[in-house]
Amino acid sequence: MRDVTLGRTGIVVSQNGFGALPIQRISAPDAVKLLRKAYAGGMRFFDTARAYSDSEDKLGEAFGNGYIDRDKIIIATKTPAKTPEDFWKDLDTSLTKLKTDYIDIYQFHMMNECFRPGEDNGMYECMVKAKEQGKIRFIGGTAHKLGVAIDIASSGLYDTLQYPISYLADEKEIELIKLCNKENVGMIAMKGLAGGLINNSKAAMAFINQFDGIVPIWGIQKESELDEWLSYMDNPPQMDDETVSFIKSEQDELKGEFCRGCGYCMPCTMDIQINQCNRMTLLLRRAPSKVWLSDYWQGEMEKISACIECGACLDKCPYGLDIPSLLKKNLEDYKEVLSGNRKVD
Repeated sequence: MRDVTLGRTGIVVSQNGFGALPIQRISAPDAVKLLRKAYAGGMRFFDTARAYSDSEDKLGEAFGNGYIDRDKIIIATKTPAKTPEDFWKDLDTSLTKLKTDYIDIYQFHMMNECFRPGEDNGMYECMVKAKEQGKIRFIGGTAHKLGVAIDIASSGLYDTLQYPISYLADEKEIELIKLCNKENVGMIAMKGLAGGLINNSKAAMAFINQFDGIVPIWGIQKESELDEWLSYMDNPPQMDDETVSFIKSEQDELKGEFCRGCGYCMPCTMDIQINQCNRMTLLLRRAPSKVWLSDYWQGEMEKISACIECGACLDKCPYGLDIPSLLKKNLEDYKEVLSGNRKVD
């Protein structure tokens, strides 16, 4: 088993973290069973958020009430708060739901700016005070925008950074990993499967394993998914020649103008589900399912026809995508599938 040290925090955990966003979609008993099996299999890092509906409740049910000693696991959660009032409300709620006296890593969620001391909003001071009170151990931030992530990593103010990292990362994102290592900032890698576009877990993990100081958090909803990640605990995937060649072919196919599904572009003026509709072509090809052809998704895709090209999404996309054009292309491809000119399993 490969251990990872998260930068200046000194936290040492096994190579695979548990991303607890998906467990909000399953029952509480199933979630508790899944989480406890993850722990039994060697996982020690569990990441959740106030925004993930009842995810924190399920983590608290799984590990609270003396089920295990609290110091046996690392819990990271997040607040989307933009005011001190909301910060303290979120923190107290998270502590209650997680059934714990402290949170190991408390993160500002989906940051659009790097909060710093002395600003009028007082947000960074909240983190410092919470740490002084013993309610949190370390201060972290999450971002989808590269510029914000660089600011967080280089500020000297944050112990960890959570950012999307997969084998589709470009050179600037690789440089971000190096910056975190240089600044001794632990990196938490989200979206290691690129929101479902990557379907080779071995290659995904081998890529991240190349780097020091990174804990990938894999979004897990099914026991079969958990079993896959646990199977790598005693035999971590490596970047051998076959894997390098495979990743190169994937990068050639997927790098460039495609939607990562981060959702920063939403809500849409015309109620289009941009983060799913804008990658429907790839979903049909790489994760083929007749679910995507249901009456529901046909209706959602048809909304693209009503796009007024207002440009609101263009200003918000962290990847600079021409969203209206990509939406129209996805709709054209989708109609081809519906007409029978393209097949889906």
